[in-house]
Amino acid sequence: MTCKNCIVGSVQFQVKLTGEKNEALIPLLTEHLMRLGYDVVEKDNYLVVCEEAMHELTDFCGDFGDTSNITFTVDEDWLPLSEVNHVFQASWVDAIIKQNRIICYSQPIVQADETIFGHEVLARFIGENGEILSPYPVFQAAKLRGRLYALDRACRLTAVRYGKFLSGKIFINFIPTSIYAPEFCLRSTERLARQLNIEPKRFIFEVVETEQVNDLPHLKRILAYYREKGFEYALDDVGEGFSTADLLADLQPHYMKLDRKFVDGVANDPYLQSVAQFFLEKANEIGATPLAEGIETRQDYLYLKGLGYQLFQGYLFSKPSEVPITEIDWKAIS
Repeated sequence: MTCKNCIVGSVQFQVKLTGEKNEALIPLLTEHLMRLGYDVVEKDNYLVVCEEAMHELTDFCGDFGDTSNITFTVDEDWLPLSEVNHVFQASWVDAIIKQNRIICYSQPIVQADETIFGHEVLARFIGENGEILSPYPVFQAAKLRGRLYALDRACRLTAVRYGKFLSGKIFINFIPTSIYAPEFCLRSTERLARQLNIEPKRFIFEVVETEQVNDLPHLKRILAYYREKGFEYALDDVGEGFSTADLLADLQPHYMKLDRKFVDGVANDPYLQSVAQFFLEKANEIGATPLAEGIETRQDYLYLKGLGYQLFQGYLFSKPSEVPITEIDWKAIS
C-alpha cells in the first residue's frame, strides 16, 4: 500500500489570514468557497483548502483582503501569498510523477586497478514534448508542490529497476528529508530489490546535500534501516556542510565521496591536497571506502590514486550515459 505522501492528488494548502481585516474576512471567504462546492477545513489559526479552491481564495483575498498578512504552506515552509503562483506554475511536475516519466543514466565508478567497481544511477526526466530534463528544476518544482516524497520514491524505484542491467555495485541518491518513516517509506525499495533478485549488498544509497539535514537522529534511523536490511550507504559531497569529520565518525558510512570542488585541480593545489588528505585519513579511521568524484584530468586521478583513494568517478572515465558503460577506454585517457 502506498502512503498518502506518495500519492499525487490535489495539493492541500494551509492558509493563515492574520490582522483585523483578514480575520473579519474569514467567515465570508469560507462561505464563498463552500458555495462553490469546495471543502474548507478550519484549524486553530489557519484554513485547509485544495488547489482549485486556492485559486478562488487568492482572487477573493486579492479583491477584499490584506494580502500582505496572508501566508500559506503546502509542506513545511510558510510563504507569502504573493508566492502562490509559483506553486500553481510548477504543476507540470505532477504529470512527470504520475506518468513515471523518469529514465536513468549511469556513470561508472572505477577502482585503483582500473576496473569498473560499479555505477552511480542518475535520474533524468522526460518533458511534455519529449525533451530530457535535468534533475534540478524537477526537484525544485516538486519541493514547491510538496511532492518530494513522491518524486524521490519514484526515482528510487526506477533506479532499482535500472540496476538489474548493471554489473557491480549500484549507487543510488536519496534525499533524507523525503523519507518521513524509513520502515514505511523504504519498504517498497526493499521489496522491489527482492523481486528482481538483486542482493541488497549491491546497493549503496547516497545521502545527498540537496536538502540540508538538520535532523540527525532521523537520518540515523534511515541509515540504520538500510544497514539492517543489508544495504550499504555513502555520504556524498564530503568536505563541507553536514559531512564534517565528526559526523563521518558518527554516521559510520560504508563509503565517503569527496566533493568535486576539492578534487578539481587537486594535483596542483596545496589547499585541496590538504583537504583530500584529511578526509582520506578520516575515512580510513572509520573503515569507510574513500571515493573521489568529479575527476576530469589524468593528473588529478593519478595524484589521488597515489594518495590512497580507492574509487574514482568523473568525466575523465565517462560522462553519464543511458546505456551502461562496461569498459573504460584507457588508451584515450593516457
